[in-house]
Amino acid sequence: MVNVLILGSGGREHALADAIHRSNRLDRLFVMPGNPGMAAIATLIDDDPMNNDVVRSFVIEHHIELVIPGSEVYLRNGIADALQDLDLIVFGPTRQAAEIESSKRYAKDLMRRHAIPTAQYAVFTDYDKAVAYVEQQGTPIVVKYDGLAGGKGVVVATDKEEAIAALDKMLRERTYGTDGVVIEEYLEGPEFSLMCFVVGDILIPMPIAQDHKRLLDGDQGPNTGGMGIYSGVPIIPDEVVDQAMTTIMEPIVKALADDGRPYVGFLYGGLMHTTDGPKVIEFNARFGDPEAEVILPRLKSDLIDVILAVTSGRVPEVRWSSSYTVGVVMASNGYPGTYRKLVPIHGLDKIEGSVYHMGTTIQSGQLVTNGGRVLLVVGQAETLAEAVHQAYANVASIKCDSLMYRRDIAHQSLKR
Repeated sequence: MVNVLILGSGGREHALADAIHRSNRLDRLFVMPGNPGMAAIATLIDDDPMNNDVVRSFVIEHHIELVIPGSEVYLRNGIADALQDLDLIVFGPTRQAAEIESSKRYAKDLMRRHAIPTAQYAVFTDYDKAVAYVEQQGTPIVVKYDGLAGGKGVVVATDKEEAIAALDKMLRERTYGTDGVVIEEYLEGPEFSLMCFVVGDILIPMPIAQDHKRLLDGDQGPNTGGMGIYSGVPIIPDEVVDQAMTTIMEPIVKALADDGRPYVGFLYGGLMHTTDGPKVIEFNARFGDPEAEVILPRLKSDLIDVILAVTSGRVPEVRWSSSYTVGVVMASNGYPGTYRKLVPIHGLDKIEGSVYHMGTTIQSGQLVTNGGRVLLVVGQAETLAEAVHQAYANVASIKCDSLMYRRDIAHQSLKR
């Protein structure tokens, strides 16, 4: 029996806690700090997971054997490094290996050195030089903040003015920090998320998902951390996924090892199915969010068993449901800009199925909003259309004066 600690407080961590809670190998489950949705299945620890000393003391005191960092911020903060001398498993990469996400420049340079298919790019820290490059290349073009930006540091600019406004925000206003920008060529094709369990040269792929990054229906509006998602993606053929494993996921893990950064944990490939084959949009050094909320409900195997197997060098058979899952994000009005908090939420008791808390808290005994993305509501069924219907039926049961959502999740596959 295993004592488990999950670090984080969002929907991804709620989905991980839900999957771990189903394990026959679980003794005690802790989440630091957690959220109200997890309270029934885990012990919530009101400490700061960004304080590595606090986490270290906790795992020693409570005999934790498995630590799962949910967010990229804990990995960049070096939690795997801080715990590496202890007799436990941290299912997440070291700070150096996590640079595959925390530094887009490092990731792009690594892909270039190892001929891993991705968009052409250039890196800038100087605003005027970046503007001159955009004017030379033309639009559409993609502007990315080099460091971490909570899923909001990417602008797909359709005209020069939009690209320059993004450069002004990232290089002059320093909205996300002091890192530079990566400017990429615009790629076309359907996107998909491919995640793997990774330890050394062991890679076990999960079912793919398709995220909806734009705020509004029809893929309009600003980029967000994800407004909805589905798993079981008919528009992406199996052979494209196989090709992505052999040309992208396996080579990047080998490239990291060759660079002295062996990888352990969940590896996320944000990919695009182009006419030239799959290409990399980005890598994440952890489970995707909202990908976790639709992929983990399809997992039929015991998640603790899978992690213990791969970390001991074995390749387990991982079983997945054939059903489709659809997740609709309910976000605060105004997201990804400014928004109200502490608005009451009602109706969760009327829902049949899973609801993952992304940004909630309790005030005076009442569940209230506490973030930009607040809830992710899941539908699961044997057909994609029925899963979509279930998800939106559950959304309709939730009452809150300050929540909005997209009404076209899975539209690319439904219209094919």
